[in-house]
Amino acid sequence: MDDRLMYRREFFIGGAWTRPAGDARLRVVSPSTEEAVGEVPSATGADVEHAVAAARGAFDAGPWPRMSPEERADILAKAAVLLREREPDIAGVTVDEMGCAVSQARRAQTGLVAPLFDYYADLVRTHPFDREVRAGDRAGLVTHEPVGVASLIVPWNAPVTLAAWKAAPALAAGCSVVLKPPPEAPLSGYLLAEALAEAGVPDGVFNLVPGGRDVGELLVRHPGTDKVAFTGSTAAGKRIMSLCGEQVKRVSLELGGKSAAVVLDDADLGSVVPAIVSGAMHLSGQVCGAHTRILLPRARYAEAVEAAAAAASAVPVGDPHDPATVVGPLVAERQRVRVERYIAIAVEAGARIAAGGGRPADLPRGWYVEPTVLADVANTMRVAREEIFGPVVCLIPYDTEDEAVAMANDSPYGLSGAVWSADPHRALRTARRLHTGGVALNGVYPPYPHVPFGGFKESGLGRELGPEGLNSFLESRAIGLPPELRT
Repeated sequence: MDDRLMYRREFFIGGAWTRPAGDARLRVVSPSTEEAVGEVPSATGADVEHAVAAARGAFDAGPWPRMSPEERADILAKAAVLLREREPDIAGVTVDEMGCAVSQARRAQTGLVAPLFDYYADLVRTHPFDREVRAGDRAGLVTHEPVGVASLIVPWNAPVTLAAWKAAPALAAGCSVVLKPPPEAPLSGYLLAEALAEAGVPDGVFNLVPGGRDVGELLVRHPGTDKVAFTGSTAAGKRIMSLCGEQVKRVSLELGGKSAAVVLDDADLGSVVPAIVSGAMHLSGQVCGAHTRILLPRARYAEAVEAAAAAASAVPVGDPHDPATVVGPLVAERQRVRVERYIAIAVEAGARIAAGGGRPADLPRGWYVEPTVLADVANTMRVAREEIFGPVVCLIPYDTEDEAVAMANDSPYGLSGAVWSADPHRALRTARRLHTGGVALNGVYPPYPHVPFGGFKESGLGRELGPEGLNSFLESRAIGLPPELRT
């Protein structure tokens, strides 16, 4: 990629490219070559103060929250056009900075960026920000106001996509924001900042400060921020929720998952199992909503294991720049160590490696793990209960449909799920029994971004996307209306 895209020297604060207060840098290392491919400044406390002050001033005294929804929508729609023009650069940067296979970059890294700005631009043109309510001889006006300054903290697996999931509704609501991109993959966030600035977002409304966990904690704790929107691990989410609780600060959390695919006994295993395995390998398994627990009827278990192993063994693994590659490297060496440790834990607990389980012999450089299928897994094993975040699926047998539903729900998480059946009505009845925020039926996913995304239990708090995503950046106010002000 062009060095201009890979080596950045400034932050975006207050509508301008701003030199950092300190000298610390974040090196961006390619997961496929293990070599440095880029660099950005790392924010200090002074940089955070600068960014929050800019956002605070833009919200308290600037035009953005005082514009009509239609005026904000026009700017967001223009940003969508500019982001589409940048899609090749966004895709190329993410291939280098976090190892996303180029064959999946459209789906994972750009597919819900520009369309999301279009969606919220259209939504706020018709959204009922004000409504009059009558109750007997009384009346009131209910208004929905922007929550204020929002801190947006995103992870490395889809850095610009997840930034857009937060920034688009926050900006549409009239908030100002400070985005902290992840230290492993900070570069694509700069392209978002460029597009928003060119679209005409007023100074201070969008601010960008890369950094590590310390910078995230400063933003969460800062008294000048009104809302935190976070995507990441459940452990980090609990910490953020605790800090926000000390201030009664608004917070939304999109956290981890250990999602189950329930394959009912009438499903066509020959097509269904390979489809599930293939989906679980998306982004090398580094997806919070991946269906990594596959629940299978015991009477057909051996057949399913054979199909899963064949499907995993056929997945192309290699250089993420190669269009033929499906599974690229994991984002960092620590992530590979984590995945390998979980595979070892599974085997020690009695699971069997049906496919994969090691490092590809033909890829001595890069943080690769083979697509792995674990058979003979019990739902009580750690590998079935904890998020691995790698190309590993667990095959778990069940005896009855009720047992399959109970096992799917027996998890601290509840982010996603799937049901497969030859009878779509039966699949829907089963889906209604799953304690999870989203369910795919026979491979059909909900129509994001038009519907909400989020989880039950430890998978999060609140929802992103859909009207719910906009509402999470709004506060409600009720005003009594005397007779002369009623419509």
